[in-house]
Amino acid sequence: MTLFDVYPLFPVNIVRGQGCRVWDDQGTEYLDLYGGHAVISIGHAHPHYVEAISRQVAQLGFYSNSVVNKLQQQLAERLGKVCGYEDYRLFLINSGAEANENALKLASFHTGRTRVLSAQKAFHGRTSLAVEVTNNPKIIAPINANGHATFLPLNDLEAWKAELAKGDVAACIIECIQGVGGIQLATAEFMQGLRKACDATGTVLICDEIQCGYGRSGKFFAHQWLDVAPDIITVAKGIANGFPMGAVLISPKFEAVYGQLGTTFGGNHLACAAALAVLDVIEGEGLIENARKVGEHLIDGLRASGVPTITEVRGRGLMIGIELSEPYKEVRQKLLFDEHVFTGCAGTHVLRLLPPLCLSMAEADEFLEKLKRVL
Repeated sequence: MTLFDVYPLFPVNIVRGQGCRVWDDQGTEYLDLYGGHAVISIGHAHPHYVEAISRQVAQLGFYSNSVVNKLQQQLAERLGKVCGYEDYRLFLINSGAEANENALKLASFHTGRTRVLSAQKAFHGRTSLAVEVTNNPKIIAPINANGHATFLPLNDLEAWKAELAKGDVAACIIECIQGVGGIQLATAEFMQGLRKACDATGTVLICDEIQCGYGRSGKFFAHQWLDVAPDIITVAKGIANGFPMGAVLISPKFEAVYGQLGTTFGGNHLACAAALAVLDVIEGEGLIENARKVGEHLIDGLRASGVPTITEVRGRGLMIGIELSEPYKEVRQKLLFDEHVFTGCAGTHVLRLLPPLCLSMAEADEFLEKLKRVL
């Protein structure tokens, strides 16, 4: 048997990591400004994280959601305090797509409606409902094309209000910083207006914080820059620093019904131990403030670089898009193979930076120097 060949792979076998660095099987060291696609939040192989999950797996790695799991309640209480949503409730699953899937189901159960508004360039996952509200026809299979989603321009409030006025929309789902869409930022005016329009029409507002949340923007959630409170918040990626986990934060307006939602692996003991360790490190090491400061330094440095190939720099905190006047492919390859730096990408011309939140000023300057050399 061989692997089902769906990933275009760089010929690099990463075998070890520490902080914002990774090493391949040949001993080559790389600066990691990709974070495994925004998943590594507290850095690779953080000692506290390693100790916490090692201790937990030696005691109990898994039991089902048919019994009490006190780690789940500890995580709900800690997360509520850290993120500022203590009155919300937590549903734990395994991935970002599952988080959005369950958020959309909750919205439909709550409203009795079937239509969803989503943004152009949005990416919300690859499972049935999540992929239907993702603005990429290439990954929507015929079985998923059920006509539930209407795609509208991000920040065009009047277009969203016009659709909401029809009275048949269950939910609006928004990434306040679009990741796959090329680091496009929602404005405060748009989000505050959308919040009011959702309230007026009985529509559920979902903020997808899977990539832009968990401290990456320099606040715990990206929507907190915009002074809005969504009805449902979805998270994953950085929540457990690489252990598969996702979550839905649910406002008090929703009723919990036995059997309506469920999962086999979601919120298992090992995943909760990993997520609690992540919160320990985020709080103990001030990583959200670090993301804000180092991110501002990076953005300022990129904008002041004077490199004509850089046409625009967008982002907040350590979620940064570098728009280039040429396709990113050759630049990204030179960064990886000549300068030993991992970066992400979006579209055809955007380099995407999603490093661990522990990135230092010195490492940011190292990247700026290497990028200038490549460009």
